[in-house]
Amino acid sequence: MAYRYVGDMRERTAGIVAELVQLKVDVIVSPNLESILAAKLATKTIPIVFLINQDPVAAGIVDNMAHPGGNITGISRLTRELTGKRLELLMEMIPGISRVGILWDANDKSQVLKDFETKARTLKLHLHPMEVRGPTPDLERAFQFAIKERVSAFIIIRDPLFLDYTRQIADLAIKHRLPSISEGSEFVDAGCLVSYSTNLVENSKRAAVYVDKILKGAKAGDLPVEQPTRFDLIVNNKTAKTLGIKIPNSILVRADKVIE
Repeated sequence: MAYRYVGDMRERTAGIVAELVQLKVDVIVSPNLESILAAKLATKTIPIVFLINQDPVAAGIVDNMAHPGGNITGISRLTRELTGKRLELLMEMIPGISRVGILWDANDKSQVLKDFETKARTLKLHLHPMEVRGPTPDLERAFQFAIKERVSAFIIIRDPLFLDYTRQIADLAIKHRLPSISEGSEFVDAGCLVSYSTNLVENSKRAAVYVDKILKGAKAGDLPVEQPTRFDLIVNNKTAKTLGIKIPNSILVRADKVIE
């Protein structure tokens, strides 16, 4: 088994994918849009299994969810499709909220910011991008920007750049008394307030099932792209108390996990 990690050095993506193709691996598995697109360009024969946040049709990975064709299939986490729900949860937790920050990697060329801006407008929320750049993100500057713009809460994008800084993000959120909602449970486990996302463990298990089927002879293009049916709402009530926020019972009773 060959592992390659791009992290926040996106410029290495094409080279790393080329290495895997040269090794003639049996299957390429990736949770990153850029590496999936690079793999799609690099090989038409090695099966590719993806786990992505985006709509794979809109992202140009496959033409059809039921019959992806070619050498590619995988799991769509529906992360972006849950954007509106996350904003609604913030509004439920913080009545009267109007200004929301979004912590995002400015080097990300996907539609993530546009998706949030569109949803925010429909809910009459003002979105303020808390822009950072890798490889060492200046998170303090992003939070200072949020305070200057008088945001009442912020959203954390599940970006590879931030996964190594979950604790720092949580500490800064508490320091600046900013409630947050994230696209992944890692941030809530580290001390952020709330997350709403698909179950990442279940997603990974389903991807492993696809790899097993392919290794046993199935063609990737014949396997339909799966979409999750389970979504986890996780609340860090300890952080809520630290921030002086009372989480509504309407949210607590729906939570799959409450951290006390």
